[in-house]
Parts: sequence; structure tokens; C-alpha cells
Amino acid sequence: MIEPRLPKYQWGQRVKARIDLVNDGSFPNAPTEAKLVGIGDMGEIVQVGTHTEANMPIYLVEFGEHLVVGCLEEEIVPVEG
Repeated sequence: MIEPRLPKYQWGQRVKARIDLVNDGSFPNAPTEAKLVGIGDMGEIVQVGTHTEANMPIYLVEFGEHLVVGCLEEEIVPVEG
């Protein structure tokens, strides 16, 4: 059994995208592999969950008013200040 990783980031924390985030198929109104969020785009963590199979944190990040994207820790970085 894989031990769960504790989240590094918290709900309400401001973050920015470390990489371009593309549609993995979970956004039916956008083409698969379409860019959803660009490098450096800022957002806010609105929920922290766990990927049950991998036991790793998943962050729901709101980028803009109507775009919430599931992110891994490696895909985001905290905004200072």
C-alpha cells in the first residue's frame, strides 16, 4: 500500500501554473489537448482532495471566474505575498 502524501498547499492559497495545463478529456466543451491555462496564470485553490489510487493530493484551482482545473503539486507553485 502506498502511504498518502500530505498536501503542501491549502484551501484559499493563491498559486500560479508552473506549466501549460491542457484538457485531459475532463472538459467536454473543449477539445482534448487544448490549452486551458498558460504558464504563469494565477488562480486560487478552492478544494484539496486525494487521488485515491495514487494517494497523492489533487488541488482544484479556480483560474478566472468559470474555470476550475484539477492540478498536481508539480503543476502549480505558490504566489508569494
